[in-house]
Amino acid sequence: MSRVQTITVGPGDGDQRLDRWMKRLFPHVAQGRIEKMCRKGELRVDGGRVKASTRLEVGQSVRVPPLPEPGQIERAPRPSVNEKDAQLIRDCVIYQDDHIIALNKPPGLPTQGGSKQTRHVDGMSEALMYGDEDKPRLVHRLDKDTSGVLLLARTREMAKALTTAIRHKETRKIYWALVAGVPTPYLGEIRYGLVKAGGHGRGGEGEKMRAIHPREIDETPGAKRAHTLYATLYRVASRASWVAMEPITGRTHQLRAHMAEIGHPIIGDGKYGGSGQENLGDGWGAQLGGIISKKLHLHARSMTFEHPITKKVITVTAPLPEHMAHSWDTLGWEESFANDDPFEGL
Repeated sequence: MSRVQTITVGPGDGDQRLDRWMKRLFPHVAQGRIEKMCRKGELRVDGGRVKASTRLEVGQSVRVPPLPEPGQIERAPRPSVNEKDAQLIRDCVIYQDDHIIALNKPPGLPTQGGSKQTRHVDGMSEALMYGDEDKPRLVHRLDKDTSGVLLLARTREMAKALTTAIRHKETRKIYWALVAGVPTPYLGEIRYGLVKAGGHGRGGEGEKMRAIHPREIDETPGAKRAHTLYATLYRVASRASWVAMEPITGRTHQLRAHMAEIGHPIIGDGKYGGSGQENLGDGWGAQLGGIISKKLHLHARSMTFEHPITKKVITVTAPLPEHMAHSWDTLGWEESFANDDPFEGL
């Protein structure tokens, strides 16, 4: 076993997850051991407890507890991607260059793994290396049931540049959704804050975000300001609407919670549009019934950003997933009906 070490994060290693930094320095240490050291408080940053996902900054001090020597434990095998999943993720590619890969993530596929998720984009991205030494890195996330544009960086430097651009609101994301009822005014903004509401059970099952009136945000512990623009594009009488949304902030479940709070839950959203959610359409909750799919109708339609290398402005657009395309066809809509930027002129 090695001794306790204190290592300073050097130039070029900043804005990197702690577990990935550890794997670079100690490749024989398995992911499970890193997470266990974090849970027990043995692995610390600047003296404080951290998670495996904590991002490091240049100059921080990392306390590394005694570790087995490379020959003492077997390196955890690198997960392999079966050919079916490899083909699936490659078929999702809608933009690619030497630095960036953009996917049209299918609904139902998690972005990252969790306690019960072993099949996810982060794992499958190994099939997108195309001869590179490292697999592409995620720079943002989409909910499991949300489809659409998802960016991956092919190098650590590109991941840092894109993550910084997203954090500083230098990118634009436009989402499409089918919602219950017809939001009025047709063009508006939602500024309800959001705070995490605990779920039930030991694992916190059912955890969700609760909307907070703007006047109550400052006095509500844990509440964060959230801002969404929306535009009602087309409607079917008073029953349902095609809505475009632009999240100005990036809070967890922001679009879903915001639309439910104004009485127009996204179709298929059982978490925020359950049977107790009244809407202005002809039903209750987030289901329209009939042949309209019960899956979540929320899609990351486009993402616009300045390419960190070429400095050109790029817009990546993702076609609707099958269940939403079927709903659009049922309601008599076509993707071409919408302007590329429904908020132009605002």
